[in-house]
Amino acid sequence: MTRFAAPIAEQIWDMKYRFKDADGKPLDGTVEDSWRRIARALAAVEKDPKKWEDKFYGALEDFKYLPAGRITAGAGTARSVTLFNCFVMGTVPDSMGGIFDMLKEAALTMQQGGGIGYDFSTIRPKGALVKGVAADASGPLSFMDVWDAMCRTIMSAGSRRGAMMATMRCDHPDIEQFITAKSDPARLRMFNMSVLVTDPFMEAVKADKSWELIYDGKVYKTVNARDLWNTIMQSTYDYAEPGVIFIDRINEMNNLSYCETIAATNPCGEQPLPPYGACLLGSINMARLVENAFEKDARLNVEQLDDLVATAVRMMDNVVDASRFPLEAQAQEAAAKRRIGLGVTGLADALLMVGLEYGTEEAAAQTEAWMKQIARASYLASVELAKEKGAFPLFDKDKYLASGSLKIMDQDVKDAIAEHGIRNALLTSIAPTGTISLYAGNVSSGIEPVFAYAYTRKVLQKDGSRTEEEVVDYAVKLYRDKFGADAELPSYFVNAQTLAPLAHVRMQAAAQKWIDSSISKTINCPEDIDFDSFKEVYMEAYETGCKGCTTYRPNDVTGSVLSVSESSDKTPSEAPETTSTDAEVIYMSEPLDRPAALEGNTYKVKWPDSEHAIYITVNDVVIAGHRRPFEVFINSKNMEHFAWTVALTRMVSAVFRRGGDVSFVVEELKAVFDPRGGAWMKGKYVPSILAAIGGVLEQHMVAIGFIEGEGKHLKVDPQAEVMVVGEAPRGKPCPSCGEYGMKMESGCASCPSCGYSKCG
Repeated sequence: MTRFAAPIAEQIWDMKYRFKDADGKPLDGTVEDSWRRIARALAAVEKDPKKWEDKFYGALEDFKYLPAGRITAGAGTARSVTLFNCFVMGTVPDSMGGIFDMLKEAALTMQQGGGIGYDFSTIRPKGALVKGVAADASGPLSFMDVWDAMCRTIMSAGSRRGAMMATMRCDHPDIEQFITAKSDPARLRMFNMSVLVTDPFMEAVKADKSWELIYDGKVYKTVNARDLWNTIMQSTYDYAEPGVIFIDRINEMNNLSYCETIAATNPCGEQPLPPYGACLLGSINMARLVENAFEKDARLNVEQLDDLVATAVRMMDNVVDASRFPLEAQAQEAAAKRRIGLGVTGLADALLMVGLEYGTEEAAAQTEAWMKQIARASYLASVELAKEKGAFPLFDKDKYLASGSLKIMDQDVKDAIAEHGIRNALLTSIAPTGTISLYAGNVSSGIEPVFAYAYTRKVLQKDGSRTEEEVVDYAVKLYRDKFGADAELPSYFVNAQTLAPLAHVRMQAAAQKWIDSSISKTINCPEDIDFDSFKEVYMEAYETGCKGCTTYRPNDVTGSVLSVSESSDKTPSEAPETTSTDAEVIYMSEPLDRPAALEGNTYKVKWPDSEHAIYITVNDVVIAGHRRPFEVFINSKNMEHFAWTVALTRMVSAVFRRGGDVSFVVEELKAVFDPRGGAWMKGKYVPSILAAIGGVLEQHMVAIGFIEGEGKHLKVDPQAEVMVVGEAPRGKPCPSCGEYGMKMESGCASCPSCGYSKCG
């Protein structure tokens, strides 16, 4: 039986990937059972299922090939779920009926667990004439608010669902509002946002020329291109969004440019997709393929890599036939092109194991060589599949060979495609692998550098106590096992905290050269990076052939990620050495004591459909000189409301009494929609009585200074300054397990303690 490399790996498997019945009873007794379940399900579409089941099992064994989470959790379970991670939805029509048809499709897709991407450039700008109704258009951002509310509603109906990506062209008349939309910390939180940047725009920026904002052939505004670029840069410098997608490069390098146009990506950006395109992901664990690690003759076993890639391509191709799809249009799109996204994880660990420092020219050259090897093996494997099962239906030999990644591919690969065709239109992509990298023994994520070599996590025990365990990076553990626990790490061990931003770009560009689709990567920037140096990161990404760029710099709206102190120049530990003395929000494991007397306010709410008013009383407690909500009472003569108001009173009061940041209660209540319809109150549409109560709680929190009003962020950033009494604050708390130390990798906020990932 496989022994997990670390307790966290087994816990991730048990929590996320182990097949259990409806009552929670495990049906996968061991991780080998999970591998067997996946192998059997993906081999079922073969003519000789048993032969391929054993081959597939061998690829999964020892965590060498890691299918994406949807496949690992869903394959062979007979559950009504999709095995595809994400989708780009259909083109949004510029009509009210068409827009809400798209909203319905999005809801159905997210209900099955798929993340979605949308291009909102197709919606007319705010203020444009709407013919036939003598009204002005509300603009794409107003409809993005509707999508955001839908996503919250779907999430509140069950477990966490996929995220969303919104894109908008750099020449859309509402682009300036799109760029700055998330400066409001309460708006569009379900979206990742990226600007579709064109080559003409980048040339206009470099030449300091004017730039026209156009919709449907009409010029709405002319701006200075460099000023608009600086607006994008300032927003992402301040708020970590929007990202930048070099859309012309994506379409130019697309193998299918002859039959599709791309305008959006999946939520994390590694899969630019056409309308109804589906995102099928899996990763080769590079760290498992290195021989003689840390020795002079250390090498990655290329022969084993080629064989593993060939098996992985076949497995992923079978997923196209084995998976369910939320929409028929998605199934047809997947079948017509059989697009897959095979990537890597553990790259940084593999580089360490062969003695290379991540971010250097030497490491970039090795990365490029490995990625080329994977690309060659992938294409040749897909040719072999085409011989056996036929090429993808939209394959056109002459057009395909003249497009995209084939321009730089070796001639022998081109000759094989010309003779036999190819099974999969696009083959490679590098996705976020936060959870599956933990499951595989805490290997480095995707192509990211090692984030932290070791950290301590608290584990909740059945008796309510917490124990501590060290989580160590895979390569570091291997080094310790080989040379002793006290052995000093070599100088080439670098991490995300010590890596220069331009070194990140160098690695991304090296990998991108041989990746068909794109790469999900976060370029971590220090908080004190100056603005000009920050802008240089994006310009370097454009000039060196990247298809997009996402940075993360700690800021007031999104907070900081995992804070580290360093016991040496190279080895980070978990917590900072200084303790904040001015944090105003306190988290306590025990409820706050109730004083004998409390001050508060009572608010009256008159709901249009209710004969009697609702009275909401909020009482406050003073902690460290600051008022915070402590308890809520809700009363009404309308007995129809009695049961749920009592329940709400008790639940909200219980949350308030636990301390910490409780502003999320406002957010959750305001997101509740009544299917019978809401009401207009003081000129604003309120979607339910519960949302009205949430508005009252928000009003009260603003009044006592607990949060700021008018769309401003919290006075005390709950993500950055929430702290456990007696301990130093350690970055953002995880929304799933509550542990501190959220990190930003591959465009996703993820938790190293429980494996939670914003991206699914």
